[in-house]
Amino acid sequence: MIAPLRALRRPQGAVAGLWLILVICAALFAPLLTPYAYDIQNLPNAYQPASAQHWLGTDEFGRDLLTRLIYGARTSLSVSATAISISVFCGMVLGASAAWFGGWLDRIVTMTVDLTWSFPEILIALILVAIIGPGTTGVMIAISVAYLAQFTRLTRAQIMTLKGETFIEAARSLGAGNAHLLFRHLLPNALAPVLVSAMLATGDAIILEATLGFFGLGAQPPVPSWGGMMSAGSALVFKAPWVIIFPGLAVAITVVAINLYGDALIAELDIRSRLRREA
Repeated sequence: MIAPLRALRRPQGAVAGLWLILVICAALFAPLLTPYAYDIQNLPNAYQPASAQHWLGTDEFGRDLLTRLIYGARTSLSVSATAISISVFCGMVLGASAAWFGGWLDRIVTMTVDLTWSFPEILIALILVAIIGPGTTGVMIAISVAYLAQFTRLTRAQIMTLKGETFIEAARSLGAGNAHLLFRHLLPNALAPVLVSAMLATGDAIILEATLGFFGLGAQPPVPSWGGMMSAGSALVFKAPWVIIFPGLAVAITVVAINLYGDALIAELDIRSRLRREA
């Protein structure tokens, strides 16, 4: 049984995995799960509390809150997951190249990564979104760049440890070139810690995307996102508190679930022990 499935055997992994599967399925099949449209206003139904027709109530424009929450999951998850995937790919390429070839390339990559590492992710993201402009594309690029240093450093450290192993020397003596050594031997062996780190970083990226959305820099209306919904609900905290409470709960529970499942996956892969042995 592969490690992601084995992680589900642990209690924390099972509970967290169930929630993540539920959220992902809701995001994928959003049009099939609700009879309402997320962008159609119905002003006479504004500020309605939870009822049989609207399970989580309605917002200031009379839109069904559960519908917007489900479509918001599609926005928040897709932006965060895509951004982290881009960051992982670029970080692994940069980190592996710097560690393997060394010299001036390693110095330039390390200096650049250390420079960006010294700034908080939110500051980097705010600067980039201000330059690129608000919207999902700008947020995606901003999150990718903000987390690039993390995966570059991790991949570089893994490759630096692995390139001195006996199996690399054996492959080199048999005539293996740089590309073969990197893509067939080094990167596959460095992949597990990077992917687990990427999963945990996705939780942070969801918070970052929600923060940018709260500031009005994320998905633009009427496209829903959890951060944008919380921003709209902040002005209604006393009149219709459910408008901000439920998106906030969705962000909090999803991020906690990602971290719990990530911990279960780390335990199954025994990554902490491997890193201690390598150190």
